[in-house]
Amino acid sequence: MRDLAKLKLPEDVESGVLLTLEDRSPRPLNDKYSPSILTPDSSSSPRSPFRFDSMRSSGRRPPHYRPGYKKPRKRAVFKNGYCNVSATKVPHQRLRFLQDIFTTLVDAQWRWTLLVFALGFVSSWVLFGGLYWLISYTHGDLDENHLPPLQGDNNWTPCISNIYSFTSCFLFSLETQHTIGYGSRAMEEECPEAVFVMTLQSVHGVMVQAFLAGIVFAKMTRSKGRAQTLLFSKQAVISQRDGELCLMFRIGDMRKSHIIGANVRAQLIRAKVTGEREVMPQYRTELELTSDDCSSDVFFLWPQIVVHRIDEKSPLYGYSAEDVLLERFEIVVVLEGTVESTGQTTQARTSYVNTEILWGHRFEQVLVYNADIESYEIDFSKFNETVALETPRCSAKQLKECFKLPLRGRSCDPLVGPELRLSHVALESERINPQFLFPVFDRRRSRSSTEL
Repeated sequence: MRDLAKLKLPEDVESGVLLTLEDRSPRPLNDKYSPSILTPDSSSSPRSPFRFDSMRSSGRRPPHYRPGYKKPRKRAVFKNGYCNVSATKVPHQRLRFLQDIFTTLVDAQWRWTLLVFALGFVSSWVLFGGLYWLISYTHGDLDENHLPPLQGDNNWTPCISNIYSFTSCFLFSLETQHTIGYGSRAMEEECPEAVFVMTLQSVHGVMVQAFLAGIVFAKMTRSKGRAQTLLFSKQAVISQRDGELCLMFRIGDMRKSHIIGANVRAQLIRAKVTGEREVMPQYRTELELTSDDCSSDVFFLWPQIVVHRIDEKSPLYGYSAEDVLLERFEIVVVLEGTVESTGQTTQARTSYVNTEILWGHRFEQVLVYNADIESYEIDFSKFNETVALETPRCSAKQLKECFKLPLRGRSCDPLVGPELRLSHVALESERINPQFLFPVFDRRRSRSSTEL
């Protein structure tokens, strides 16, 4: 039988609440942030023969250190759906982005997109204004004797009428590209090169306007904004449904327009070591999801609770309350569908690390029927609220084995009143952090149910 150590939770959780953890993977104590387990001490708490020496007692604890908790897994997906992944040391990265300039500008921040939008038009006006000025200068239209007030006296025909300087050429370029047509300046037949440049600017102006306006329009109407109105519960819960342990989280939609063909997927990301001793730190496993008795395809009539049943096919089958507390994993949830109003595909993402999973809780009801207006109402103020339930702290595998014990000739009462009795599991009297377990359950160590 392995030693058990009693770890005292910090005072901000609950006074006098103790957490018993099985030391399944002993680590060397040379890590300055690792808690140390000492031998039985007579000066320790009378409730436990073991004393936990933490960094808090020695004055050397790091900031935000909580004894009994492993450091949460580094997120792959943040709560707002942003993927915490960045590319580094990519050969010819800038060239590759320039080759797909449209997507680059759509994905860029608004200040850079608007800057390129403004510079695109201004540079076009300046470029063709300079060409008009160069043509007028080489033709002699800018000489003092050939300016517009003296052109009639000198019988001079300019390339462009009413041109005085570069400013006049710039205004003519602006009027030509956007077909403003004030009427004071006009192209003459004197210079074929000026006619060619004006034709070129007309075609170029249409292309520039279509490209830049398309970027702004695509950025404004992209489905990323629609995903902001799709809601995920801040925490996931684990509790029993029809006698089975289930992992559950809630999704909802704030808008009246529905998401067509909505589909929910979830993946468990954790470390894995293969039979060849290859370490895979980001190994993904698909979780089977259902909503009520339906598949993972969701009809957003009202907020739905998505359920993953922890059975033999589930990667969480061997996880108990302590395992959820200590193991480092992340559950990434993806909601996809088509926006009803625009027909575009949208995707909303979030994730749950182990410290964001509540053991022994269920979600509060948010849907009520209002008889006054004869309509259902959704109270989004209760969207993230949960209620504590009496839930076994053992894993789904241990719970199933306990139900099979009478078939083997041994007695076992899985749930007797408020007490959890599993005779075939090494247990010890304890209390668990109420975040992971409804705290009325007591655990026993290596005794049959008849002795309890």
